[in-house]
Amino acid sequence: MQEKNLSTNNLDGERLRLKNKFFFDENLKYCMNCKRCEVACPSGVKIADLIHSARRRFSREIPDLRDRILANTDFMGKVARPFAPLVNSVVASAPVKAVMDVMMDIDKERTFPKYQKKGFRRWFKKEAASSQDKFPRKVAFFHGCSTEFQHPEVGQAFVKVMNAVGYGVELIDEHCCGVAMISNGLWNQARRHAEHNVKVFRKAVNEGLPVVAVSSTCAFTMRDEYPDVLDVDNSDVRDSITLVEKFLFELLDSGKVKLVFKDDYRARIAYHCPCHMEKLGWGLFTKALVGMIPGVSLTVLDSHCCGMAGTYGFKKENYKYSQEIGRPLFEQIKSLAPDFVCCECETCKWQIEMSTGYTVLNPIVILADALDLEATADANSAV
Repeated sequence: MQEKNLSTNNLDGERLRLKNKFFFDENLKYCMNCKRCEVACPSGVKIADLIHSARRRFSREIPDLRDRILANTDFMGKVARPFAPLVNSVVASAPVKAVMDVMMDIDKERTFPKYQKKGFRRWFKKEAASSQDKFPRKVAFFHGCSTEFQHPEVGQAFVKVMNAVGYGVELIDEHCCGVAMISNGLWNQARRHAEHNVKVFRKAVNEGLPVVAVSSTCAFTMRDEYPDVLDVDNSDVRDSITLVEKFLFELLDSGKVKLVFKDDYRARIAYHCPCHMEKLGWGLFTKALVGMIPGVSLTVLDSHCCGMAGTYGFKKENYKYSQEIGRPLFEQIKSLAPDFVCCECETCKWQIEMSTGYTVLNPIVILADALDLEATADANSAV
């Protein structure tokens, strides 16, 4: 009943805004866009989309320097990359954190993900690109900003697993998915990114390639936020945009590929299903894939938001709430004391690692470690 009342209140607010923009409330910016209200709503109302659509149409606030920096993840990655070790050291120092806290309202308790001097695309060009043409089946890979600038190991694992199951990988001329721009009110920039990506996706789909991502947030944004929040039509390619866990599971389930796991792989893993993954309803694919590894003891964590919500948890005015929202999740992880946590979302990873001290791995990294890649490739050469 409570969730239904929330849905009704947001619908009433939207009706009022449609009548007169005077009824717009700037406090809607505090919506985390986690989509948990939409998951809970028994009527299927897209509450968060209503909120962000209203912000896009009626908000008079102009994003400040902090919000622009946090929103432009790809630009900041390119700027930081040549000086990655220095940047990582500087932003981790207490004096610089204190300055950012006062001057930019980025909370001094927040830790930043580390930039890598060598990105994923550079690795791909040097180590993998030349061998992709030998595969008759291919996928178009949307790797996202975090894979390029902070976690190239995720992209490397993706390529290795895809190749092992008989699929080549093509990189596309992608732009940031735009989710951080949406959260920070950079609507025009987010729309430009969306239009570019959809154009690139159409080219890939027309060539018979599915668009496969490794970040649940990127996948959700490109499938659902583009049309619902940014008014960018992706109806002809939406169903071809997928997440690697779903893609792999469906191949396995149809008998099109085989997986051969190492005999000696052992791990106690706790799985956190990100909020956007719950909205997609795709957590079951990750649970199935990781759960089938013979040496794994898998615990599915209770349904909780980690509190990070992309850039929300970086901001000083939100930091305390971000940590309180995530506290039940952090406490459960600590009580289980797993070897590591499994999660498809990079910002959940940053929040959980900072708040618990436990390592968080993307599922594709876990699969790449657990698979006997050579035996898997041999098994799929005969499929």
